[in-house]
Amino acid sequence: MEIIKNLHSYLAYVVLAVLVIAVINAIAGWLGKKDFTLQKDLRISLFALILSHIQLVVGLLLYFTSGNGFKAIKTLGMGGLNAPARLLAVEHPFINIIALVLITIGWSRHKKLMESERKFKTISIFYGLGLLLILSRIPWGQWFA
Repeated sequence: MEIIKNLHSYLAYVVLAVLVIAVINAIAGWLGKKDFTLQKDLRISLFALILSHIQLVVGLLLYFTSGNGFKAIKTLGMGGLNAPARLLAVEHPFINIIALVLITIGWSRHKKLMESERKFKTISIFYGLGLLLILSRIPWGQWFA
């Protein structure tokens, strides 16, 4: 259990860094009217997508095995959760799943586009929204405690 929790925490730093890089790269490509390259731009976006999905799988493992996730809801009920418990048991997983859906939509849509500007714009918007959602529901108080 502790190994999964630590993996989820430390992997989060990597995922956040790669997502930030992917969003900055996409914005720079979009605004700079650069060509979308397979060597750099595709790989950065794909790496962010893959790492985000790995983090989701690790998070779901943690959700269903720790006392802070599904077990907390089962034990206390939704009405029995205080704000920190609700963040871990409901808000964090739900919002992060939505964030991953947005990132995945951005990846899927950009593949169908031919113009570099539209590829960068799509990744900027969808990955950026996903990143903002993830940042909004990180349990900061517990993460730095």
